[in-house]
Amino acid sequence: MILKREKYLERIRKYYDSNLIKVLTGVRRSGKSVLLTQIKDEITEMYDVDSEHIISINFENVKFAKLTNYMKLNDFILASMTDDKKYFLFFDEIQHVNQFEKTLASLKATQNVSIFVTGSNSKLLSGRLATLLVGRCKEFKIMPFSYSEYIEYKKINNISEENDQFQNFIRYGGMPQRFDYENEGDIKEYLVDLFNGIMNKDVFNSRNKIDKNTLITLAKYIITNATKEFSASSIVKYFNENNSSTIYSETVYRCLEKLDNACLITRVSRYDIASKRNLKQVEKQFVVDNGFILACNNSNQIFISHSLENVVFNELIFRGYDVKIGKTYKGEIDFIAMKDNKKCFIQVSYLLSSSEVIEREFSAFDSIKDSSPKYVMSLDEFDMSKDGITHLNIKDWLLGKVELSLT
Repeated sequence: MILKREKYLERIRKYYDSNLIKVLTGVRRSGKSVLLTQIKDEITEMYDVDSEHIISINFENVKFAKLTNYMKLNDFILASMTDDKKYFLFFDEIQHVNQFEKTLASLKATQNVSIFVTGSNSKLLSGRLATLLVGRCKEFKIMPFSYSEYIEYKKINNISEENDQFQNFIRYGGMPQRFDYENEGDIKEYLVDLFNGIMNKDVFNSRNKIDKNTLITLAKYIITNATKEFSASSIVKYFNENNSSTIYSETVYRCLEKLDNACLITRVSRYDIASKRNLKQVEKQFVVDNGFILACNNSNQIFISHSLENVVFNELIFRGYDVKIGKTYKGEIDFIAMKDNKKCFIQVSYLLSSSEVIEREFSAFDSIKDSSPKYVMSLDEFDMSKDGITHLNIKDWLLGKVELSLT
C-alpha cells in the first residue's frame, strides 16, 4: 500500500485552488511523483473535477519526449484546453523542458489554471524562473520518508525486519523504493544504483568542467563525511595524496554546489549567537538521506554519532524549521532550529554514557545568554534534564511523543 504523506498534503492543501504555482522540489525518487498523484486525487474529489480538466505530464515518460522546449509544451497544453473552465496542470520533473518557466508564466497570466510542478533541482526557483515568477510561486521541499513515516509505511504493508527498526532506519535511510528489498546486499545495491543515477542525470553533464570520475570521487567523500567539520583544503590534500589527478579548492566548491542543486546535500551556514549574524564561508554539509552515506561507503561502516546528527537535521527540515549551526565563543551548538521568528538550541549525542559526556553536552550552552529553550537529544531512556536544559530521547521526538518549544 502507498503511504499517504499527510504532513505534506496538509501544507499544500490550502493552495490547491490558488493561482500561485506550486513547486515540489526534492531528490530523485523521494516520492514527489506519488505525492503529486495524491494531490491530483484529492483535487478530483474536493472540487468535483472531471478527467478532461486535469492535464498531467511526466517528462521522464517517453510518451512526452517530444516536449523538449517551452513552445512545444505551450502548444500541447493550449491544444488540450477546450473550454474556459478551470484546468489543473501537473508537470512532473519539469527541468527536462528547456526554458519551461516561459510556459508557466504565460499559462498563469492568460489561462484559468492551477499549476503544480516537481523537479529534482533545489534551484528550480532561482534564475530566470524567479525573475519571471517572482512572488507567484510557493515551494515545498519534499524529503524521503521520515522515521515516523517509515514506521507507518512498514505497518500498513506488514513489513517485518530482523534488526531493530531504528538501527535499520539509521543505516539504510528512508528512500521509499528501498523497502522493495530485504537483505543488506540488495538494499545497498539499490542505493548505489540510485546514487549513480542521480550523479548521471542531475549532477554530471557534458558541459561540466570537472572530470566525471573526479566528481564522483569527491561526491562520495563529501557524503560519507557529512556532518563533520568541513575544510576544502583538507579535502584537496586528501584527494591529491590518493589520486593521480590534481584538484583545487574551487573544484570542491563546484562539486558542493552541484550536489546541493541535485538535492543530495544541504549546505548549512554557521550562525554567531552573540552577534546574531550568519558567518560567511563557514558551513557543514548534511545528506538528504542516511542511505546515501552507506551507498558511498566502501567499508559498509557508519558512525552512529554522525548518522544520528544527520537524521535529526533532516527531521528538523521535514518539520519546516530553518536550521543553522550555532557558533559560540567556546565552541559550537549542533543546531539552532528557527520558525516564525522563534528558536531553540539543540545538542545531539549518541549516549550520555559518562559524567564527562554529560558535562560536555550540557555545558555547550554555558556561554549562551539567550533565554530560548535548550535541548540535549540522545538515545538514553532516562530523563537527564538539568539546569533548565531539557533532555529528550531522539526516538520519542522523531515519533512525535515529545515536541520542541520555541521562544
